[in-house]
Amino acid sequence: MSFTLPVYQPPDFAVLGLGDAPDVKLLPAERDGVVPEQYHATTMFPEYFRLNGRWVLAEESRMDCVAVCRDGAVSIVEFRNVKKGDPVAVGRTEDGGEGIYVHTGGFGEEGGGGETFSFRQGRSRETAYSMDYDSIYELLKHERDHGNIIWVMGPACAFDADARSAFAALVREGFVDGILAGNALATHDLEAGYRGTALGQDVYTQRSVPNGHYNHIDTINEVRRLGSIQAFVDSGEVRDGILYECVKKSVPFVLVGSVRDDGPLPEVYGNVYEGQNAMRDMVRKATTIICMASTLHTVATGNMTPCYRVVNGSVRPLYFYSVDISEFAVNKLRDRGSLSVKTIVTNVQDFIVNVRKGVCGDA
Repeated sequence: MSFTLPVYQPPDFAVLGLGDAPDVKLLPAERDGVVPEQYHATTMFPEYFRLNGRWVLAEESRMDCVAVCRDGAVSIVEFRNVKKGDPVAVGRTEDGGEGIYVHTGGFGEEGGGGETFSFRQGRSRETAYSMDYDSIYELLKHERDHGNIIWVMGPACAFDADARSAFAALVREGFVDGILAGNALATHDLEAGYRGTALGQDVYTQRSVPNGHYNHIDTINEVRRLGSIQAFVDSGEVRDGILYECVKKSVPFVLVGSVRDDGPLPEVYGNVYEGQNAMRDMVRKATTIICMASTLHTVATGNMTPCYRVVNGSVRPLYFYSVDISEFAVNKLRDRGSLSVKTIVTNVQDFIVNVRKGVCGDA
């Protein structure tokens, strides 16, 4: 099968009867971090705002934010980043009547016209995923040359020797443009490259080694002594792995911590809002995002990711996958409003190995 990007169909405002719609109402924020009443909260879909008689697309969006409109342009801003006096779009309708139009069908509807009643319409561990895998392989091959692929990773991705090796190969082969993760993924991946264990267990045999419970803390301590993950890799003390390949290939990673972190590693953001800003900076470039076995990081990434991306003036879909062995974990993201996510219920370690074989071959 070959991959082709769907063509975006913008709204025809004349046909919709919105050629003479009113401009969106703008009210100034009364102070930093406080928006006017009846503010419009943004969605994951393409949104247009009527400004000076023109419909203007918000080119970089995310859900649960507000639109700040200035000089004929639209910026989507988190509530905490709104400044006093910012002209904020207000209006609670999305059909264009108040100068705000949310376009939900720009890439067409899949399926349709089928039977009203049929079995197995949900996504579960019983779902057939063969076509999903084939689609991912073709998508990744396309995106390596034409897009930007971001991976969101939980520590399970580093607990298995084959999965760790497979993802390192994906980095080397150019299928990774950035990683979003926490302290645990980075720590256990570096521990495996430094001591051959993850949380004290051999990453291949799963046997616990003597005093292995010290290994992840020893790893953090050594990285902190040297000052950075980059310095740790350059020292030669870590010999392989996910972060090792990222450093060697200059692939960026953003590590955002949690209240339970050990250490943490020097690069981990302890301030969650600074971490969220860094995550969003990386997400802004993404055209495909694949999340694996990290519910909190997956939901956080989903909440800041629209279903589209504007590239060189053209609107294209942003592909978003959530992969987890837990049905609850993958469904939680959809329940939080990320309606375009494609979910796969499987062991993420097997998923990584399969993806590496699918895009790199057996070599």
